[in-house]
Amino acid sequence: MEAVANEVQKTVREKRPFTLLTILKNRWFLYAVSMVFFFWLWDFVGERRILGSSLARPHEVLIQLADMVTNPLAGKSLFGHIWASTQRILIGFVIASVVAVPLGLLMALNPYINAVVKPVFDLLKPMPPIAWISISILWFGIGEASKVFIIIIGTFVPCLLNSYNGVRLIEPELYDVVRMLGGNRRQEIINVCFPASFPAIFAGLQISLSIAWTCVLAAELVSARSGLGFVIILGMNLARPALIVGGMVVIAVVAWLTTLLVTALEKLVCPWKREIEAM
Repeated sequence: MEAVANEVQKTVREKRPFTLLTILKNRWFLYAVSMVFFFWLWDFVGERRILGSSLARPHEVLIQLADMVTNPLAGKSLFGHIWASTQRILIGFVIASVVAVPLGLLMALNPYINAVVKPVFDLLKPMPPIAWISISILWFGIGEASKVFIIIIGTFVPCLLNSYNGVRLIEPELYDVVRMLGGNRRQEIINVCFPASFPAIFAGLQISLSIAWTCVLAAELVSARSGLGFVIILGMNLARPALIVGGMVVIAVVAWLTTLLVTALEKLVCPWKREIEAM
């Protein structure tokens, strides 16, 4: 595989005859084998009670999730709890990205802004978002504001870091090309800086989304009456492993779907960053 600018070129391979060996080497076949083995191992461990009665089997989880669709849990159906967590994530993620991405770009482009902001940012950066839970409850109470605040804290750091590094790691030769063509500083920023930093920015957004689900889960475990974190802690309090694992599975699926949305947005905003599939 060869990388050219922001474009990934895959080596064109000659078509081979359809044999058993090609099937075994096919990545989709390997994906299927991996998933089948995972669910078989999960069911085997649950059936043999290797971990005691604390691991629900896959079909028990499905039954529990189906029951939550029709029978509300704490006044909300499964989709109600999904929306409660997703809504908190969207609010916190949007606020953090709207502030962090432009700030990271300004820090990379302006040494004075960088000198003012970077020391404070470096001081707060190592603090884990979960450490803010207690003080956020003291500041904002146990309502929605404290949960959104935790998500903002968690998603702010990767958004800013990737925006900052996305500009700082641009190859100087790209700026030289603009200067040789008579371009000014404004054209360097618009035609080189922003397009070249977009892939790093979207990588930061992807990381931030993953961290956002961790943060909302931690916040809901402490103080919530709705959301997937509340579902998991309720399952623990009621000693219902199927409810716990079901909440974990739903979080994984919803987080994966939100990641796909960001990937689709990246393809829309960065059409030049594409893959040329093997022919």
